[in-house]
Amino acid sequence: MGFEQGQMGTRDFHTALFNTGQPGEAPVEPARQTAASAVLSRGRASAFMQRGRVLHDGRRLPGLPVRAAPPFYRNLMSPSLVVLLLSLLLGLQPAATDLYLPSLPTIVLELDGTLSQAQLTLSAMLLMFGVSQLVWGPLSDRFGRRRILLVGVGCYVVAALGATLAHTMEMLVLWRTLQGVGIGASVVCGRAIVRDLYTGEQGARVMSKGMSGLGGIACVSAPLGGLLGVTLGWRASLAALVLLGLVALVVVALRFQETLKHPDPHALRPGQMARNWLHILGSRTFWTFSLLATGSYCVLFTFLAAASFVMIDVFELPRGVFGLLLATMSGTYILGTFLCRRLLRRFSLQRTIAIGGALSLAGGSAMGLLSLAGILGPWAIMLPLYPIMLGHGIHQPCGQTGAVSPFPRSAGAAAALSGCVMTGAAFLTGLWLGPRMGETVYPLTLGIWFWTIAIALVAWIPVQRLSRAESH
Repeated sequence: MGFEQGQMGTRDFHTALFNTGQPGEAPVEPARQTAASAVLSRGRASAFMQRGRVLHDGRRLPGLPVRAAPPFYRNLMSPSLVVLLLSLLLGLQPAATDLYLPSLPTIVLELDGTLSQAQLTLSAMLLMFGVSQLVWGPLSDRFGRRRILLVGVGCYVVAALGATLAHTMEMLVLWRTLQGVGIGASVVCGRAIVRDLYTGEQGARVMSKGMSGLGGIACVSAPLGGLLGVTLGWRASLAALVLLGLVALVVVALRFQETLKHPDPHALRPGQMARNWLHILGSRTFWTFSLLATGSYCVLFTFLAAASFVMIDVFELPRGVFGLLLATMSGTYILGTFLCRRLLRRFSLQRTIAIGGALSLAGGSAMGLLSLAGILGPWAIMLPLYPIMLGHGIHQPCGQTGAVSPFPRSAGAAAALSGCVMTGAAFLTGLWLGPRMGETVYPLTLGIWFWTIAIALVAWIPVQRLSRAESH
């Protein structure tokens, strides 16, 4: 099956959620639900938890096998607050890259660094972002999402401040690495929160809304980073990350209500962790959607890691113009998330992913062929990039949600493993790019072409096989 827990309609999902407090459980029988509601309305919420409890008038209340929902399920966060929270948590990562990319060549000059060290400020952050998720995921399954978010986002703020004050490339790499640890907590908990509250295609739609907010943050970050770098210097660009982290920390501290209904007391036991990971890694659904999200993520990473040097050093674009180009790319990504939700309303999840694969392959092939034909320039890269970003807006929410969806009781661990696969592939891509960067566009254009081919193959073959397995 495409989703091993099955897919539920919107009305069925809300029925299951509000009747039992957990997505996917069978709804409470109407007669018992009515009786329980009557008891609750008289202020005797604990009465139906005990069989044969005697009331004040001597009557015995019949036992009702209904569990009281925890407080946060009686007072769920509003959908708009969930989307805002997702936007902030997921947006910490693109902001950490897009805000400083326009200033990266200047940082290398002022701190007397090398191109390899410049790539390391991005690659090391992404490596720890991926590895740390293997720790944050089980921790969030054990202690809940809220505590982990407070620690992780707090770590992000401290690391962003340290990076702002760094005076050597080595210290900048160190603080950026710690920043990746904090991002790991925010992203893994953000994905797990969606699985705590939603399933199937509804989860993909909610994740798509959160990624629209992520795209908005990325859209603002690029030109803002360029503007701050030109007017106030590169340290101002990094200082903006401190402010964004503080906003996310305040929202988590004041507005976020725990979404994990039943923390797993055994989640940190080595044997249980190993069993959870083996169960997740043995799932064909997990690998299919994780590879889809990984290919899409590596396309974006390849562009971000190489574009500042290609656009600024090779094509000699001003940093402000480069920031605006990044903003148009982010705006196209936002359109892709809107397109994703529209397609999901008309077609199945698998059909939507296949359409995204066509967009990605068309753009990647155009970019690769133009560069091989000697047609070089900013627009020979940016125009083919736009359909790729439309596909990115489809594949990221569908891929991330699909990888976690089969594992409601270990959503943190599943989100962590999926994120680790993504960032591990991006780290290896960075290692491949670093020595090849120079006065050429080919590592950028051919690297993106390679990953779009991989995306199309996953979208058209394994994803569609899951669809056919569902139909039997």
